[in-house]
Amino acid sequence: MSRGSPATLVAGVDEAGRGPLAGPVVAAAVILDPHRPIGGLADSKKLSEKQREALFPRIREFSLAWSIVEVGIDEIDAVNILQATLSGMRRAVERLSPFPSLALVDGNRAPELDCEVRTIVQGDSLEPAISAASILAKVFRDQLMKNYHQVYPTYGFDRHKGYPTREHLYLLGKYGPCAIHRKSFAPVRNAMQHQLLG
Repeated sequence: MSRGSPATLVAGVDEAGRGPLAGPVVAAAVILDPHRPIGGLADSKKLSEKQREALFPRIREFSLAWSIVEVGIDEIDAVNILQATLSGMRRAVERLSPFPSLALVDGNRAPELDCEVRTIVQGDSLEPAISAASILAKVFRDQLMKNYHQVYPTYGFDRHKGYPTREHLYLLGKYGPCAIHRKSFAPVRNAMQHQLLG
């Protein structure tokens, strides 16, 4: 893909955690340094946990700029997960210094930004800067969910990271939601109603 003049600063933007029933959504933005390439970048979902965790510090060290933004459950429940995700992406790009002239956003929806924006479906597999952002977001969010597991050990957040696995849905139904469950998500609402009905 042509990137225009050598002076063009391109940011990759991605998120982790749109689908889970619990925990924040995390957005990240990365401007890679063309003079310091990072080997092994790929869609975070196609890398092992060990590979992602090895790349996490390399991305932060070798990039021109990077940013990670956590959007909490209160905001998710207030505005819906799509708007919360777009808000997180916007904030992640706004925190970059230097500021990019072009933002490449994974998927088909993008936030409004003060630079050119392009969406790329499956961009985390196609664009190294988006791959880097996906890795930062995924590793950061996974660690948050492991930390939450220490506070709420009943739900197995260290294993499923809040995603609606069979185990998570069973435990949610058995114990009801905790403080980090997204109350605007139907399975969590259903568990709350079930609790109220006793």
